[in-house]
Amino acid sequence: MLGRILLWAAEKSWIQETVTRWRVTRGVVDRFVAGSDLEDAINAIKELNGVGIGGILDLLGEGVTDPDGAAVAAGEYLASIKRIEETGIDTTVSVKLTQLGLAFDKGACIDHLRRLAAEAEAAGTSVEIDMEQSDYVSDTLDVYRLLQSDFPKLRLAIQAYLRRTPVDLEEMADIRPRIRLVKGAYAEPEELALHKKREIKAQFSFLADWLFEKGSDPALATHDGELIEGALKAARLSGVGDEDFEIQMLYGIRADLQRKLAGMGFRVRTYVPFGSTWYPYLTRRLAERPANVRFFLRALIGR
Repeated sequence: MLGRILLWAAEKSWIQETVTRWRVTRGVVDRFVAGSDLEDAINAIKELNGVGIGGILDLLGEGVTDPDGAAVAAGEYLASIKRIEETGIDTTVSVKLTQLGLAFDKGACIDHLRRLAAEAEAAGTSVEIDMEQSDYVSDTLDVYRLLQSDFPKLRLAIQAYLRRTPVDLEEMADIRPRIRLVKGAYAEPEELALHKKREIKAQFSFLADWLFEKGSDPALATHDGELIEGALKAARLSGVGDEDFEIQMLYGIRADLQRKLAGMGFRVRTYVPFGSTWYPYLTRRLAERPANVRFFLRALIGR
């Protein structure tokens, strides 16, 4: 119930305006967000690289409503790719298509993403496409399919809790897609998404098995120890080597487990967000794990 309330709150601008004015939220933000500027994220990824963990650079923000805003976001992504090339850090770049104008100009969004994918390839890295609310799933899948043949290193996030996801994946079996499998973190109605934790975990495990069999270089994005252990067993049963898939987690969550898995020889990447528009991202993180909410409440009372 608490998780559903937080996901609802993530989409309410009046709550965002109130919370972002609270000084006490700064400590919570600093735990889950690398900083306001690109260099903050670059430095965080350098530290991760130092212990054998790769990065996924994420510019916070979504739902751009005009062409100028999409052009600005694309420019910031290009600047990020340039800094990756200059610093030589091990990181990919995560992109939300609504930042590039998907909601109002799909063609322009494709043009922006094509340029980003080309620049990333030239810089020796790649782009990961975030999946957003269910309203954008079909268009996001279309964009991925269109560009995947030209940029085979593109990776697409797929949400395990959506009821449509098994069908969406099966329809991409012919291209052996590079997928980041996540549980899902948007407030979706029950007719579109699974709500019970055990059902979501069961579908996540089923889809992980599918990816090991029919996908390419899958990434399992979860902090759930049971799901990780299940994925490792599924990889072994499928004959997939430790270097042939990734485990992805979020900045500020289970850093100990990230280091442990990297030390065991698994490929680990950490999703490192930066920027000032942190509210929707943070509330979805709080919704995912009760421990995060307890951390937030301790910060509010100064303990």
